Amino acid sequence: MDSQAVNHDPSLADLARQLSNQTTELVRHEVELAKAELRVKGKRAGIGAGMFGGAGALGLYALGALTAAIIAGIAEALPVWASALIVAALYGAIAGILALRGKKKVQQATPPLPEQTVQSVKEDVRYTKQRAQEARQ
Repeated sequence: MDSQAVNHDPSLADLARQLSNQTTELVRHEVELAKAELRVKGKRAGIGAGMFGGAGALGLYALGALTAAIIAGIAEALPVWASALIVAALYGAIAGILALRGKKKVQQATPPLPEQTVQSVKEDVRYTKQRAQEARQ
């Protein structure tokens, strides 16, 4: 009866073939997961870089706040120098807000590693080692 149970067990060659096929499939899935994760992080980095660009443009507008048209409007109620400072401070505040939001978006995209995939591969390796040890016993 013991020999019949052995006959129903897959051969070592069958097990090796099965392991090879499953490993190939697992690697294929992990690569797809890594690609998807990197696409998401790349998009976030692009948005953050765009926000930095917007912050830079508005930073230049802070210098443009010294233009006569804007300053002259406020200068109706305040001295010209005070009008210029108010407009420059407003544009500077907007630029600061955009810079902080852009920084946050870029930080969300870094490091540019597929972290979920790395964790998943580590779990796969741990599981495979465990199964190999169980098979030896």
